[in-house]
Amino acid sequence: MIIIHNFNEYKSFEGQIIGTSPWYLIDQNQINLFADATLDHQWIHTDKQRSEDEGPFGSTIAHGYLTLSLIPFLWKQIANVRNVKMEINYGIENFKFGQAVPVNSEVRLQATVRSVNDLKGTIKVIIEARLLIRNQVKPAYIGDVIFLYQFL
Repeated sequence: MIIIHNFNEYKSFEGQIIGTSPWYLIDQNQINLFADATLDHQWIHTDKQRSEDEGPFGSTIAHGYLTLSLIPFLWKQIANVRNVKMEINYGIENFKFGQAVPVNSEVRLQATVRSVNDLKGTIKVIIEARLLIRNQVKPAYIGDVIFLYQFL
C-alpha cells in the first residue's frame, strides 16, 4: 500500500500506476443486496436459473453500478492518503464498461494517477480506474475517478 502525506507526494505519482488492490470476490448475496438497495431486480442479476437458461453469460452478473460502487473500498486497499481534513468523491468521467462481471468473479482495481492539481488549497486528483477480472484479458471497465482533498 502507498502512503501519501501531502500534495508533493501525490504529485510525484502523476502518470504512474500507483498500485493494484487485492482480489475481491463478488458473490450472489452481494448482488442481491445491491439489487434490493437500488431497486434494480433485473433477472440477469438476480434470477440464477433464468440467467443460466436464457442469459448470454451463463450465470447472473454483477450490476455495472455495483462494480463502480466498489471503487472507494478498493482504492483504500491501494493508497492511504493521510493528513487530510477533507476528502470528497467528486466525480467520474469517461467510463466504459468492457465486459460483464459474472457472479463469483474476483475483481481488483488498478489505479493510475493521471493528474494532481492544486486549486487554491483544494487538491484535485484524477485517477484512471481499471477493474480487472481474474483470468480475463479485458477489464470490466476503465474510466476516471476524481477526488478532492484538503490536506492539514
